[in-house]
Order: sequence, then structure tokens, then C-alpha cells
Amino acid sequence: MVNAVERGVHTPKVVLVTGANRYLSGQLVARLAADPSIERVVAVDVTVPDKDRLRRMGRAEFVRVDIANPLISKVIRQFEVDTTVHAGVVQRPPKAGSRAAMRDVNVLGAMQLFAACQRAPSMRKVVLRSSSAVYGCSAKDPAKFTEQMSARRNPRGAYAVDLIEIEGLVRGLARRRPDIAATTLRLAPTIGPRRSSSLHQILGTRVVPTVAGRDARLQLLHEDDALAALSHATVAGRAGTFNVAGDGVLMLSQAIRRAGRVPAPMPFVLFRSIGRQLMSAGLRGFTDEQLDFFHYGCGLDTTRMRTLLGFHPQLTTAEAFDHYLSGSPRRPVIDPDWIDVARDRLLDLVGAETGAPR
Repeated sequence: MVNAVERGVHTPKVVLVTGANRYLSGQLVARLAADPSIERVVAVDVTVPDKDRLRRMGRAEFVRVDIANPLISKVIRQFEVDTTVHAGVVQRPPKAGSRAAMRDVNVLGAMQLFAACQRAPSMRKVVLRSSSAVYGCSAKDPAKFTEQMSARRNPRGAYAVDLIEIEGLVRGLARRRPDIAATTLRLAPTIGPRRSSSLHQILGTRVVPTVAGRDARLQLLHEDDALAALSHATVAGRAGTFNVAGDGVLMLSQAIRRAGRVPAPMPFVLFRSIGRQLMSAGLRGFTDEQLDFFHYGCGLDTTRMRTLLGFHPQLTTAEAFDHYLSGSPRRPVIDPDWIDVARDRLLDLVGAETGAPR
């Protein structure tokens, strides 16, 4: 067989997208369906989207199927799928489900899906939507993680553990079928006015609990750039693992200030236990990954994204955050513009007293 990288970029004709009933996956289905170079788009999920989401999917064909069911192999063969985008990894257990149920959905589902891809003669490309959560968060982290690095401390959360195993399944598929171009996108936390996120939740309270003595480094990705990255990797991307994030970082203290919220520093043991129960309703359902992220943050090296994948986000981290704020209906406790005016007046007063230029 010819190696996938040596063959160059595969142009997809029939694309299958998993998790189509979720926001970003549904948006991806709609974008791919609007691309005239793609002959057919197959959207699959275990639940049927509502009429409005189905309408936005355009000419895409929806098939209700659980990827953990062997029927997914029949779907791939029937439609002669040549490109599969796995964007259906869940971050939390299903409703009334357990950790074991979440693992069944994520890992066993991915095993069945990739086994079906391996058996399909028509398959030429697999794209996995992964996350920077695989790097974990700890005090030993480098300023920026490259794709060759691993977590400095084993991630505690179920979502990260599942993703690490699923990424291993993708690498195994690429070894067994070198003619399949396997692409893994490790997306930074996404943010935007149309999509709820952990940052959206933590800034939902007027007083934001923070970890005393820490100021987490936030590197973010705008929801539109996340969609564009998935689309680019599907249509024109090449094989490999890539960090995907906006340029620059935003400290948690800066994000709180820009949002006009008031920080409430506390010890981490209080932040993750009693503090999140008392201070913020949005924090009560946070996973271990989310708590660690707001403790330490995570920085990503995106050199490979630009030079090899050929993708360039439109918005930096700060611009993505500001765009999120512009679409947020929440009124700040402290208006950031008022802080800027007060700071300027204080500098003028200090300059007038000392005679020093401002």
C-alpha cells in the first residue's frame, strides 16, 4: 500500500460525520454539505436532530445509528464513505449514566467506528476531533505543549483519559492501513457568543472564585475557527496530530477584569469543594479537567498547525474572548470602561503631583 502522506492530500467525495446532533458537529455537517466538491455528506448520531437543525444540514443525509453498534460498518459500506470525521466524543456521562457508560460511548464506540473504517476498502481519511485536555494541567507544565509532549501528570478526568485512548486507536488504524490519512486535531477550549463553555459558566456569576496564588493561562479558540479547522482538515488537511488554538494567552485575572466580574481568591481545596458549591452554580457540575484548567491553564505550540496543516485562525485568544463578551447579554458588576477611566485619572493625578510625564 502507498503511505497516506506520500499520496498527498485526499479530496473527499463521501464524508461521514459522527455526533451530528451536537452544535459544532452539526455546523460542520452544514458547511460540508454546502461544498459542491463533496458529493455526499452522511450525518450520524444516536438521537435525531430537531427539524431546525435538520433543515440547516441542507442536502446532508441523516442516519440514526449508534457508532458502538456493528451497523455503523454497514452504513460506511452502503454509502461508500471515503472520509470519516469523528466528532462525537462526549465530555460527561450520559443522563442518569455512570463513568462506565461514558467509556462505552467514547472508547467502545470509537473502537467499533475505526474497525469499520479499517475494513472499508473505500476509506481514505479519518479526522478525530480531540482536545488539549490530553495534556492535563499541572504546576510542572511547560509554557507551551508541542504535539510530541505528553501530560506532566496523568490527567484525572474521564474525558481526557478517554481521548488519550481514542487517539491511540487512531494511531493504530494508521499503522494497519497506511493508505488512510489519519488526522487528529487537539482543539483548545472553544468560546463564542453562540456556544456555552466552561469559561462562559465560570463568568456567569458576579463574584468569580479563583485559586489564591494562581493565575491560569487561558489559550482559547473561537467557535468559528474551530469549525473552520475541522472543515479544513476534512477537505484539504494532511495526516498528523496538530494543536489548534488562537495566538497568545489571556490570564484568568485579565478575563475576569474584561468581563467586569469580581475575583474571589481562595485555597484550591476550597475552590474545588465547598467554594464551588457556595460561590457559583456554574461550578457545581465542573469536571476535574475544567477545575484543573482554571487552576493552571494550558498553553499550546501551534507551529505545526500553521506550517504543516496550513490552517491559520482568524482570531487571537484575546479577540475570541472579546467577541464572546460582545455577544453576551450579561451586565458586568464593574464596567471595564469605568476601570480604564479611573486608571487614567489616577495616572494624571500622580503625574500632576510628581511632575513626571504620564
